[in-house]
Amino acid sequence: MKKVITLTINPAIDKSTNVAGIKPNSKLRCASPVFEAGGGGVNVSRVIKELGGTSLCMYLAGGPTGVHLKNMLTDVDILQQIIPMEGWTRENLAVTDTTTNQQYRFGMPGPQVKEEEWRKVLAHLEDILVEGDYLVASGSLSPGIPSNFYAKIALISKKKKVKFILDTSGEALIKGANAGVFLIKPNLGELSTLCGVKTISALELESLAKEFLEKKTCEVMVVSLGARGALLVTQDTSEHILAPTVFPKSTIGAGDSMLAGMVLGLAEGKTYSEMTKYGVACGTAAIMSPGTQLCKKKEVDRLYEWILNN
Repeated sequence: MKKVITLTINPAIDKSTNVAGIKPNSKLRCASPVFEAGGGGVNVSRVIKELGGTSLCMYLAGGPTGVHLKNMLTDVDILQQIIPMEGWTRENLAVTDTTTNQQYRFGMPGPQVKEEEWRKVLAHLEDILVEGDYLVASGSLSPGIPSNFYAKIALISKKKKVKFILDTSGEALIKGANAGVFLIKPNLGELSTLCGVKTISALELESLAKEFLEKKTCEVMVVSLGARGALLVTQDTSEHILAPTVFPKSTIGAGDSMLAGMVLGLAEGKTYSEMTKYGVACGTAAIMSPGTQLCKKKEVDRLYEWILNN
């Protein structure tokens, strides 16, 4: 299997809890919190581990929360490469109101990162990347990191002949994609931004995605469609993969689970169609898990079998 490196510039401690009724100006008695290692690439590495694969989880971390993050990943036996920073690793909070079954998610911006800190990330990638590797950069950028950071990584990946997979949003996605990537996984809103349009209808989706691939140096695009599955688009083909209907408990980590399934599928030699179906199975399995929990292999295998046969 090809080596997979995940990169998380803005990791997090994801904390989730439940409360019976949310109302303002009141002291709300919550259940005991659950803590999970979080952030795009960290979640991808966690899912790859759950699915039986291996990856190198590379991330910036600092402060007591950074130590907590390291310890949680050590406990689940994930190989780590930590780039130290002065700021503290952020914490996010998800609260589910048990009276309505609605979830409230509070995402923090992350610490200010110094130039010498983010440049260490680039230097380390120059040192460790080897031809044929899969590099997955997933998640937001911390304050202080330039919006062309992922574009810089794209150039390093080209030089090293590494397959660069980018999953982010906004200016970071636009500049990264324009610099050239192997695979991107936008949702409809992110694809609209990439294509320079306000909205995308179902009739326009495939043609706009193919038009983007023709103009940009991107080999594969998988458009995440939520409960409707995903659209796989390459220069030569397109395929709509339907997602099974399930009862959703939490959407946290669904996109990261989907991406992890696709990357592991590619590293194991699956076709583009197979890797997208496996990714949809992982994303669907994730929404069946409560709070900040990600997908479980048993559910992934069952859903993947359904998708292959429907």
